[in-house]
Amino acid sequence: MSGETARSLMNAGVRCVEAHETLDRAAQMMRDMNVGALPICGSDDRLKGIITDRDIVVKCVAHGMDPSKVTAGELATGLVWVSSDASVDETLAKMEQNQIRRLPVIEDGRIIGMISEADLARHLPDDKLAEFVHRVYASS
Repeated sequence: MSGETARSLMNAGVRCVEAHETLDRAAQMMRDMNVGALPICGSDDRLKGIITDRDIVVKCVAHGMDPSKVTAGELATGLVWVSSDASVDETLAKMEQNQIRRLPVIEDGRIIGMISEADLARHLPDDKLAEFVHRVYASS
């Protein structure tokens, strides 16, 4: 694992939902890409936050709000990210400290990928993965 970086863990096939897009559009994008979270970007292509399928349900639908009228930017949360050259240990520590399961990867101020639990499962040794899962889920 030494020498590996966030870039080596990430999935580079990331697409943003723009902050002005509605939540129903974000949900359609998640469905089409088979993902549970999307980074939210502004018109400047800069990260504004992240939105999950759970956010849409809990923070919009469960409150009786209309997902065709609420924008992704209105629910933008979690402006937590990691630099592409961060070590694997730094990356895991950031995810653990923030109790998050998905982490945007930034390079030159722009999002270039996302790290998910599936990415960690593919790249981490079993003992390191088990330690991460325990730390993130222990206080959930």
